[in-house]
Amino acid sequence: MYEVDHADVYDLFYLGRGKDYAAEASDIADLVRSRTPEASSLLDVACGTGTHLEHFTKEFADTAGLELSEDMLTHARTRLPDATLHQGDMRDFRLGRRFSAVVSMFSSVGYLRTTGELDAAVASFAQHLEPGGVVVVEPWWFPETFADGWVSADVVRRDGRTVARVSHSVREGNATRMEVHFTVADPGRGVRHFSDVHLITLFQQAEYEAAFTAAGLRVEYVEGGPSGRGLFVGVPA
Repeated sequence: MYEVDHADVYDLFYLGRGKDYAAEASDIADLVRSRTPEASSLLDVACGTGTHLEHFTKEFADTAGLELSEDMLTHARTRLPDATLHQGDMRDFRLGRRFSAVVSMFSSVGYLRTTGELDAAVASFAQHLEPGGVVVVEPWWFPETFADGWVSADVVRRDGRTVARVSHSVREGNATRMEVHFTVADPGRGVRHFSDVHLITLFQQAEYEAAFTAAGLRVEYVEGGPSGRGLFVGVPA
């Protein structure tokens, strides 16, 4: 999903734009404890550069992260040198232990392409859950809430660098096709440009709920969430 250098710019951009990872982690911790008051451990699936995980470590005594991208993990290891970080695929990972909470933030599950892959991922989450634990998943937009043709544009300045990001999102089959362009300027390297194309599946709410049910979880959809796309919260049925 991310090429070399993207992870660094990813952090720079979202932090510069004001994404409040600390507040989001605190809200998720509160949500977890509302279902599992004694929760003490958490696994962050698709943890990226560890920006949420950094704050989860302040909320839970025992935390770990799972990430597919080696580039993202490199940045996470720099950010969190003492953290337990695993490289793995959310669809099929085996860590040999269980957690009070398994969470997946920032719509990472949207990169799964089929309901079969979504079912496999949620089943993997559930298999790593302690009795009485909780799974929290932040989804991508649903088909009826996605704004076809959406354009986003931002410029941020942080740590002596300027990043301009523009994106255009359209519906392509059952997915969002998001084309993203970055222009990065800094004193040492001058100006450079790169682009990404992301395919993010527009799963239906019922498809998420079916994945939780198939994994043996009782599921609730909570409106709002960090990005306005809601949260799916599952506990053992």
